[in-house]
Amino acid sequence: MTLPETMNAVKITRPGGPEVLTLTQVEVPQPGAGEIVIRVAWAGVNRPDALQRAGAYAPPPDASPLPGLECSGEVVAVGEGARWAVGEHVCALLPGGGYAEYVKCPAAHALPVPEGMGLRAAACLPETFFTVWSNVFMRGGLKAGEVFLVHGGSSGIGTTAIQLAHAFGARVFTTAGSREKCEACLGLGAERAINYREEDFVEVLKAEGGANLVLDMVGGDYIPRNVAAMAMDGRMVHIAFLSGPKAELNFAQVMARRLTLTGSTLRPQSVAAKAAIAAELEEKVWPLLASGRVAPVMDQAFALADAAQAHARMESSQHIGKIVLEVAGG
Repeated sequence: MTLPETMNAVKITRPGGPEVLTLTQVEVPQPGAGEIVIRVAWAGVNRPDALQRAGAYAPPPDASPLPGLECSGEVVAVGEGARWAVGEHVCALLPGGGYAEYVKCPAAHALPVPEGMGLRAAACLPETFFTVWSNVFMRGGLKAGEVFLVHGGSSGIGTTAIQLAHAFGARVFTTAGSREKCEACLGLGAERAINYREEDFVEVLKAEGGANLVLDMVGGDYIPRNVAAMAMDGRMVHIAFLSGPKAELNFAQVMARRLTLTGSTLRPQSVAAKAAIAAELEEKVWPLLASGRVAPVMDQAFALADAAQAHARMESSQHIGKIVLEVAGG
């Protein structure tokens, strides 16, 4: 297939709010060894995109400066040694560049579209499933029967974490900010959805003996509260800090209850590290998606040219599940 020389893409014109996202024309990427180029059907919208737009999350030096960390679409060009063939449909974790008609990525970071799933839903998988699997199961070591607490249960990360933890036998507790969001979380497999405007999650978890694992994306004053809500030998994994990365914490509690505090970011990890996550997902999680036991929760779709509206929707925190951009559709 002969690729065009230029394509439509959304660029960040300057650090700022959603209004700085502008549709423009840029060169179409070409694959290197071990890489593929995807004709983008749908692109996922994620919190790190908004952080990059605001100037708070710079892309790695070798990544596209365009926003967009996941997509679905058709493979249209294959570099030497890449796994895929032209014409195959994939979804992929991207180093950047997803808000565009074409994007390149390491072939090892692409996964087949799960059987029976459309391209729109498949675009919602990579960023959240890579993040949840690597932090909850690989780093956090969640096991069947353990008590798992995830904050922001109605977010893309939250809806994914609830379903996967439930599917693998954990007892799932979550927080959300409205009755509607709590009901959505219960429908996904949460045993208890705590409206943080009305209840104290610390007291709820203490009554259950504490959380064995906490997945936190809030930070700030939630950090010491999470510690108070943890069980003996509990673990806490941080993946974001919506309320800031700093807190005052009495580490005597950490010592006395043998707690483990850790965290990670996905984007800066090596190609090999992300390939290892992809391999585990394909083996252990993709069958759950194909069977329908687990499915992405969809919120709203926007045209590529309306990326600013998509960001405004995400930052309003009114959404439940994933927001996507329609590029080629399908």
